[in-house]
Amino acid sequence: MSVSQDNSQGRKRILTPLVQESTPAIIARKLHDAIASGNFPPGSQLTESGLAADLGVSRGPLREAMQRLTAEGLLVSHRNRGLFVVSMDDDDIRDMYVARTAVERAAVAELIVRRDSGAVDDLNDAVARMRAFIDHPNSAEMAEADMEFHQILVEHAHSQRLSRLHETILVETRMCLRAMRGTYSSGKERIDEHQALVDAIAAGDAPAADRLMIEHMKDGLHRLVGVGEPSEASSA
Repeated sequence: MSVSQDNSQGRKRILTPLVQESTPAIIARKLHDAIASGNFPPGSQLTESGLAADLGVSRGPLREAMQRLTAEGLLVSHRNRGLFVVSMDDDDIRDMYVARTAVERAAVAELIVRRDSGAVDDLNDAVARMRAFIDHPNSAEMAEADMEFHQILVEHAHSQRLSRLHETILVETRMCLRAMRGTYSSGKERIDEHQALVDAIAAGDAPAADRLMIEHMKDGLHRLVGVGEPSEASSA
């Protein structure tokens, strides 16, 4: 955190001011979380009256929050029917992986340029958390630890735009991961693939890291829609 001079007090400012979220932003985040966790499955309808009652808010900020999620593509409006959680068909999943691959390859490249040992440490810690579920490769806990790895990867690129793009993709990815849980036969292979990516980043080997990320994404896509050749390791 940067330390700035507080001229009015004649001292250095150590803490930055708190930033309060608006009510629509808070509601949008809660809806994000509910969709990502599967509480609102793909294709389910969201009604203003029910959500307003559940959240204890008026319809104005709720509508604004729902408009945000519609703009992000997580909700879709059907005329004369209302708002629904997006249903991801094979084409949607392919398109999501195109975007996800682009974002995470860019993040990997940025991490290698930065040579941030803290990022490598955090990624190794994320792999260690995955390793705790090595005997349960298809568990919800393994899926969440896997997702956390990718979130840390993008966060350490320190790019607000990449992070904003990735936030929406993460929700869609979590929806997909629930469908992929039963496809893993080995927790070790799933973990080893993530570790190999961290090792390539730590070594500053950009071509190897980029290749591993591409293979990682191809394998995940294959598990969902059965296109292309899967890699030998399990990925998400």
